[in-house]
Amino acid sequence: MNAKAQTPLIVILGPTAIGKTSLSLELGKQWNGEIISADSRQFYRMMDIGTAKATPEEQAQLPHHLIDIANPDETVGLGAFLRLTRAAIDNIAGRGKTPFLVGGTGQYMRALIQGWQVPEVAPDMELRAKLEQQGQENPEVLWEQLTALDPEVIEFIHPHNIRRVIRALEVCIKSGKPFSEQRRRIPPPYHILQIGLTCERERLYARADKRVEAMLKAGLFAEVESLIKAGYNWELPAMSGLGYIQFKPYFEGEASLEEVAERIKLDTHDFIRRQYAWFSLKDPKIHWLDTAQDYVPLAESITKNFFH
Repeated sequence: MNAKAQTPLIVILGPTAIGKTSLSLELGKQWNGEIISADSRQFYRMMDIGTAKATPEEQAQLPHHLIDIANPDETVGLGAFLRLTRAAIDNIAGRGKTPFLVGGTGQYMRALIQGWQVPEVAPDMELRAKLEQQGQENPEVLWEQLTALDPEVIEFIHPHNIRRVIRALEVCIKSGKPFSEQRRRIPPPYHILQIGLTCERERLYARADKRVEAMLKAGLFAEVESLIKAGYNWELPAMSGLGYIQFKPYFEGEASLEEVAERIKLDTHDFIRRQYAWFSLKDPKIHWLDTAQDYVPLAESITKNFFH
């Protein structure tokens, strides 16, 4: 299938606090676009400030998809993300609009761009607890079970990575299919433009620190407190995320709010480093733009060339 016959998809990626939202709105307005969030933390309702969702005013400028689609005690895994995103792209393009995939969750974005085929298997906490118990008693048994069900895992899972071994076993048992099928890739039917935003690391850390301070002023503490009062606990994947789990010591009387703020900043720096592990600055398919420069006209020019 040639590029002209494929669905155009514009991807805006990069680390947290770099300015993806504002660029997506700028380009989206120019190209009749709709935004699909590729930030795994923004799926959750009631978690607005700490996840840096587009504000209601920003969301009113263009339609947004995959924001507020689950409660904090639900899980939106990679398989569900791919299913929902592919459906959203088809829906947007089918109405003559341009889909924009915008976010910083590298694994999810790479999976969509590369056409990963991931079985959608929801976590089974009872089964997982049973496997974890087995793993504590004899981790070798878990590895033997997994390789019996799916011999190919020896190529990409280390037997000592117990968490991954357990998840692979869970998928095999629940789906009846080998976990290695997740590694199958079918080139997606999209004509893709990738624009990456970056800047010098210390500058980005300073920008992220300012955003953390703005979040705290905007009511992040009250947001976390309301989640705790609603019964959402720290063990939930949503609550263990950046901007939330750092409050746990405060609520347990072991840290001040000032210490929490500092912890969020330091953990955000670490999060940025991990994001760059997914987003390679050497990837020739990504048009990297330095936000310290006048990058918006460059992004507009790249997008214009993409469509012509």
